[in-house]
Amino acid sequence: MTTEADQHPTSGSPTTPGQPPQGQIQLIQQVRVLDAVTQMDQVNDVLVQNGKIQAIANPITDWPAEAEVISGQDKVLMPGLVDLYSHSGEPGYEDRETLASLLRAGRAGGFTRLGVLPTTEPAVDNPAMVEKLLSQRQALAAAEPNLPHLYPWGALTQAAQGQQMTELAELAQTPIVGFADGRSLQNPLLTQRLLEYLKPLNRPVALWPCDTTLRGNGVVRSGPFALIYGFVDDPALSETAALAALLETIAAVGTPVHLMRLSTARGVELVRRAKAEGLPITASVSWMHLIFSSRNLGSYDPNLRLAPPLGNPEDQEALIAGVKDGTLDAIAIDHRPHTYEDKTVGFPAAPPGAIGLDLAWGVLWDAFVSTGLWEPLTLVQALSTNPARLWVQTPPTLQPQQPAEMVLFAPAQSWAVTPQTLESLSHNTPWLGQTLKGRVIRTWA
Repeated sequence: MTTEADQHPTSGSPTTPGQPPQGQIQLIQQVRVLDAVTQMDQVNDVLVQNGKIQAIANPITDWPAEAEVISGQDKVLMPGLVDLYSHSGEPGYEDRETLASLLRAGRAGGFTRLGVLPTTEPAVDNPAMVEKLLSQRQALAAAEPNLPHLYPWGALTQAAQGQQMTELAELAQTPIVGFADGRSLQNPLLTQRLLEYLKPLNRPVALWPCDTTLRGNGVVRSGPFALIYGFVDDPALSETAALAALLETIAAVGTPVHLMRLSTARGVELVRRAKAEGLPITASVSWMHLIFSSRNLGSYDPNLRLAPPLGNPEDQEALIAGVKDGTLDAIAIDHRPHTYEDKTVGFPAAPPGAIGLDLAWGVLWDAFVSTGLWEPLTLVQALSTNPARLWVQTPPTLQPQQPAEMVLFAPAQSWAVTPQTLESLSHNTPWLGQTLKGRVIRTWA
């Protein structure tokens, strides 16, 4: 079944938000079909029946009379998006985000699979918490079909505080997608021991290389713009020194690791070199670091206060190139909701993070695909195919007899970003009050 992915469906849509469409059959006519698994980029008709793709052809001449016919003119049909890691407010911070609003925000942005970090209160550091999250999602999906699938990360350490290991083997028996604290580990010996214990468990592991001692109180990456705007700076060394030490540990232990939140040009180069040497690593970048750099901080917008901080322009260029050439395997949304009161403070005092599930795909398409910097399949690969593979899952794909896990996107459709048009409970985004180009029309989970 399908649902509208936003509160303002396009004209002619027979559905209302959160409700299944009329009927179980859809024919999408003359739509641009993108699929990184098969390297497809062509205009086709697509027939969907009972949640499965029945046919892809140009044209489809025979379809059931009761089918809902959807015009694909000037639209793109692509596999469902997969977010490697984001933050849920629930449990513990429901004023920031509930599980329901998180899933709706994901659906509104075209995501059919969401990875949730264990940074809740209490943390997802035991089987009971994993079961609680998944049971909540199941109950929500029973009442509101077509919400994204939820994939919790299990905490590496108790309360995700980086001090003592969780019961790793016990957590590995649950449906977690892998292990991650979502925070940087500061004890190199603990990191080594964790990788040694995790190696035989054969589950994905995600680590954030960041030395908090070197970071100090810095809130902006060291460079000319930190100086111009008068911010306490955070040297690139806080990432690269931690990354170099982590790469040495991975080389010694041999456990595959996913490197989260790469943000510096030197970090990209270290990853590129380590991959060439055969280290079992993958890496991702948060989407905001591709769109902004420290050059954009003259507004002092607290919604641009991120962790890691935005890089300098040369860092941004290296990250963009890293996605294009595959050094960086995936783009993560790292959706981090905060209340209005949280963010209505001066830039240095603001908690780091911004929302992104509702927004990311359209902004990235407009910035990189519409401008010709990336091929469209590069973006599909980084936000759908590769994240699923990093989780050791079969990626969403648009092929006959496969589940209809897909997204209809209108690159030219403009929409205003307001509290009413955002599904996220929080609105901490630099685009609030602006008009964006490119919107998800419908999501099939």
